[in-house]
Amino acid sequence: MVKGKHIFFFFLIVFYSGFSQVNNERLSMEITGSVKGKENFAPISGVEVSTDKGSYTTTNGLGEFKIKASIGDILIFESLEFEPVRHRITSDEEVDVLVEGYISKRSSKKEKSISSRNISNHQRFLDSANVYKRTDLEKSIDFIAQSISQLGKRGNRNELSSSLTILGEIYLYHKQYDLAITNFRDALEHRESSKTKLLLGKAYVMNGDFQNAESILTPLLEVKNMIPFQRVELYENLGDAVKGLSKLNEAVDFYKEGLQIAQKNQISPKVIDLNSKIADAYASENRLVEAEGFYNNSLNLSKKVAPERLIEENEKVADFYNQENRYEDEIQLRKKSLSGLSQLPRQSVGRENKALPSPDSITAQRINYKIANAYIAQDKLDEAIPYLERSIVEADSEDDLVVQKDATRKLSEVYKYKGDFSKSLESYQDYVAVVDSLYVKKEQEISRAARFNREIATKQNRISSLEQERQLSQSKYSLAVTEQQLFEETSKRQKWIIYSLIFGLVLMALTTFLFYRSGKQQKLANNLLALKSLRTQMNPHFIFNALNSVNNYIAKSDERSANRFLSDFSVLMRSVLENSEEDFISLSRELELLELYVKLEHSRFSDKFDYEINIDKKIDIDAFEIPPMLLQPYIENAIWHGLRYKEEKGFLKIEVNQINKELLEITIVDNGIGRKKSAALKTDNQKKQKSKGMGNIKKRIQILNEMYKNKVDVSISNLNEDQTGTKVSLKLKKD
Repeated sequence: MVKGKHIFFFFLIVFYSGFSQVNNERLSMEITGSVKGKENFAPISGVEVSTDKGSYTTTNGLGEFKIKASIGDILIFESLEFEPVRHRITSDEEVDVLVEGYISKRSSKKEKSISSRNISNHQRFLDSANVYKRTDLEKSIDFIAQSISQLGKRGNRNELSSSLTILGEIYLYHKQYDLAITNFRDALEHRESSKTKLLLGKAYVMNGDFQNAESILTPLLEVKNMIPFQRVELYENLGDAVKGLSKLNEAVDFYKEGLQIAQKNQISPKVIDLNSKIADAYASENRLVEAEGFYNNSLNLSKKVAPERLIEENEKVADFYNQENRYEDEIQLRKKSLSGLSQLPRQSVGRENKALPSPDSITAQRINYKIANAYIAQDKLDEAIPYLERSIVEADSEDDLVVQKDATRKLSEVYKYKGDFSKSLESYQDYVAVVDSLYVKKEQEISRAARFNREIATKQNRISSLEQERQLSQSKYSLAVTEQQLFEETSKRQKWIIYSLIFGLVLMALTTFLFYRSGKQQKLANNLLALKSLRTQMNPHFIFNALNSVNNYIAKSDERSANRFLSDFSVLMRSVLENSEEDFISLSRELELLELYVKLEHSRFSDKFDYEINIDKKIDIDAFEIPPMLLQPYIENAIWHGLRYKEEKGFLKIEVNQINKELLEITIVDNGIGRKKSAALKTDNQKKQKSKGMGNIKKRIQILNEMYKNKVDVSISNLNEDQTGTKVSLKLKKD
């Protein structure tokens, strides 16, 4: 009874907090104002303006700003040019702040006019970049480049740092984490800023570099006068960093510190985020009671904000129920998500952008697929089928081939378990067709990704060139000033010339090194894209021949053989698809696939050949790795072009022997008709197919040897002097 009262009071407090938060949000208004020097009324640009409730903006080139706030909030003005200033809002009138002790740089009237105009244009381009940074990557980067070009020969380091920081934010949003980190670090070289350090730490976390994230964020704990929203983000990112380092208790402590500040300042999005992250941390430690409590908090708080956020939290908690085998709770929660999703104008929820769509976006087809899996886990196959069918239809209408592939394969398995083999085969054939379409789409995505990366690299190089030109202009300006002083200081002339030459040589060497490193990185990226493209090019004739074999079994009413062949074939294809994204797999997995492949081919051509697979028992095959499906084309050639045309029954032998501790040899030997006779029997189409297939294998081996220093070596020779039989020898090095 006492426990029930505590729970009641807890939910009452949460409800009151949410109600008061919503009430305060209704009273928010847009506050406008300006920041100027008290002595000369010179506008001050780039001033960070924030409230104690988490809102944030900066002043433009005219020193003006606009910010969302409420009566009673405290405005905080921060800049390297003056000490922080605080102002409490008492009405909706303009807030004009006059800063004591601010003296703008004196220059001639002409220089002052040009400088003021350039700074104003610089800020205008930065504002434009901020507008487009979430919707148009190319346009936002162009605005950053234009903002830097406005700085001229003696560009202010503060303005340059602002441009690089916003450029880092653009890359961070579009998941180009390496480029984001580089620009944040460059910005910090020009100006130290807590905001930039916080963004750099976040970029490290999102890039998986938790050690560097912790080292850059921890010193910020000692920074005073940090606005509440930034303080909450600091604790949240530190929690993410130490969680990535498996320090879960420390992560929970950071999350709770951030949660306390967010609740105190009524920063509702962060309150929901931190409740959810605390629940995730507890769930990973198997502390299920605490995890469920915080998940419930995040769910209850999400009901008071946007419906999209409620759907996100519903799905996260449903995933938690799934892990705990609470399938009925999971199904009920996902059905609520479907209902909420149907009321939204767009049938997708999640953090995504047009440039790089997220694979984790929440869609109706994904939710239906997960509901079906929950029913299948309870052996409720009849209930699962309608959800799988809806998932397939919705995925097809949304062109979501990944979900369509998974749902179609699962539907085939469900029909198989129910004993409806005709529908199972029909669904499996649909699955094969979707897989083929997915292969084509993947190739297109690879091509788009390559083009996208080239465009980004080009624009980043343009910005780097602008910065280098600015530095060169700065150098020339300094040299001109020095030459004017040489009339009075002749003794320093040679020293300045030497220093300038050294500076130019260092700059040239640095530029050469950067271009060399950029070319090397581009070559590596091209190799990875080419390797991925080659892996996706699988010769489909085996799939179609295998399906014809199934049809032959069915025509002969040999249902058992058809079912057995189809089962083995599905295992083989599932393994091939699972391994298709990897450069290397363990040799044991590759040999298992080969044994299954040879077994299937032998079942089709049992009158043409026998086979034997010998593996030296002393070999630790798990210690070696091999590119997936590297050996299969050679075995396929041996069967289809050597043994299949042999008049008497042939023999295929596969052996794995260890040459030394670091090297083993895999041999594929057949006593077929030989390569010369096989070539004479082939049609033009067969020659083309073989040339393409073996050409892909050679390209894969060539790329892998370039990347991993001659890891694989293949040689092909005739087995007998009369050019009959073929021997393939593949030597594989250990990593």
